[in-house]
Amino acid sequence: MRLLLVAATVAEIQPILDPLPLGYSLSPRLARIHHSRHQIDVLITGVGMVQTAVWCARTLREHPPELALNVGVCGSFNPRFAPGAVVHVLSDRMSELGAEDGDSFLDIVELGLLGHDEPSFPSGRLENQAPPRAVDRLPHAHGITVNTVHGRESSIQTVVKRWAPDVESMEGAAFMYACQVEGVPFAQIRAVSNRVERRNRAGWHMAEAIARLSEEVARVVDEL
Repeated sequence: MRLLLVAATVAEIQPILDPLPLGYSLSPRLARIHHSRHQIDVLITGVGMVQTAVWCARTLREHPPELALNVGVCGSFNPRFAPGAVVHVLSDRMSELGAEDGDSFLDIVELGLLGHDEPSFPSGRLENQAPPRAVDRLPHAHGITVNTVHGRESSIQTVVKRWAPDVESMEGAAFMYACQVEGVPFAQIRAVSNRVERRNRAGWHMAEAIARLSEEVARVVDEL
């Protein structure tokens, strides 16, 4: 299989790559590895929606895969998903895309700015209609993608009331949108590194989250 692994940073994906054979560079952000029966392209996009959208779109066009996986860490709103939990983000949305109207928020659908031809985006939420079977055993989560990670109690309460998200990242929805536009099957796999709360670095479990993420992604790749 021609597989594309997408991560925002090297740190999130390095333990997945360590056991694999050395690859070679296709560009400063893209490397290719041959492992077992797979050709694996590894794309490091940088942090955020803009970088992710641009580099994913370019890579999907120039080196089209049969399957793309976005892997990385996330924050959790849902007590069910404690630090170290690994989830399949089945749906995602760009939660800040819209307009303020006094104390209210109007999303892109309510503003009437969402085109009728947008792929799998009927309610402002991106949904994975056909994920690979290898991710079936992972718990499903609903995500939001943000430019500013939540760290103020009032804004956390507002976003939970508005969207009831399980997790948040800074790249997920951009990755999903790029894959849907290009017609590439995909899955977003994330490990919880922290609870979404007032910024508290003592509560981050980054090493544990990345270790668990690497285990699950390695399993998924082996089962493809």
